Amino acid sequence: VEKELEDGNKKRNIVPLNKFNEELYNIIVKENNFVITIGGDHSIAIASDLATKKKHSNIGIFWIDAHSDYHNMDSTITGNIHGMPFATIDGENGSVLSYFFDGEYFNPKKSVLIGGRDIEDPEYINLEKAGVKIFTTEDIKKYGVKKIMEEAYKIVKDTDGLHISYDLDVIDPEIAPGVSVKAINGISMEEAYEIRDEIIKRKDLLKSFDLVEYNPDLDVDNKTKKIALNILESIIKAKK
Repeated sequence: VEKELEDGNKKRNIVPLNKFNEELYNIIVKENNFVITIGGDHSIAIASDLATKKKHSNIGIFWIDAHSDYHNMDSTITGNIHGMPFATIDGENGSVLSYFFDGEYFNPKKSVLIGGRDIEDPEYINLEKAGVKIFTTEDIKKYGVKKIMEEAYKIVKDTDGLHISYDLDVIDPEIAPGVSVKAINGISMEEAYEIRDEIIKRKDLLKSFDLVEYNPDLDVDNKTKKIALNILESIIKAKK
């Protein structure tokens, strides 16, 4: 299957990505401590999120991201795997990108997209069909972080915990330029830290955490690095 996809150039770099994710999955699934995964391309969340799901069967997920990453094998045009990880962990892509996983995928109705603003039309169709709740950047600006996070936590209230995958491109690129796929009109640094604080308030629910898409080659004066370190240090301190 992989060779066929590679030959057709429909799914870019699927073979090395699957190999990497298989190795990462096997490392995380054996880890008994709280795990933070740092990226890099958001595709690594396929491994980290499913490893957490294997260990904690009844959990929800917050996907904090300017993009929904909810393409499936039929809707993708570019073939970029980083446009598919959220859909993959919700079981929308079968086992092509997760053949190493033998558990139950995340429940789309316990999956929440927070900060979305650069979502392609086919992804909207996929998200709606799956039943994923979307809180856009506009929603955050209109209602405030506290209200949005309260509503998000209500969606996962019947679970035993939560995995959070935090993509730095949810922040406006004028503030956090060190990301690979920039999306204008993002959340402010203050809003990013408010989201962090709302997560920490409910730290006991947090089972694992991704911080992804930092690209040092595109950073300016370490702006993005400083924000990333602030978030990471806060999560680590909260979970000690």
